Amino acid sequence: MIILPKNKKILDRIGENIKLARLRRKFSSEQVAERANISRPTLSAIEKGKPTVSIGSYLLVLQVLGLEKDFLFLAKDDELGRKLQDASISTNERAPKRKDNNG
Repeated sequence: MIILPKNKKILDRIGENIKLARLRRKFSSEQVAERANISRPTLSAIEKGKPTVSIGSYLLVLQVLGLEKDFLFLAKDDELGRKLQDASISTNERAPKRKDNNG
């Protein structure tokens, strides 16, 4: 998996924010991992912004911290999409079907 440096910084910041939220609540990593039903190494990876952790695990941790609604803000302000929509550029909802070479 190749992650661009600017995107790695975003993941790092998300991890830091999650860790700070845990510490503000005075939850141990053990408590959060147990309540989220994930391992402590997975929680550690989340708090370090590792790109290999599933988005579902991030959601479980945010749920334990009472921050699961933050997920609703992902991709919420879609400036490019709105500009394309305003410019009346239509996009296909689905990719076109591939043609079979078999006939």
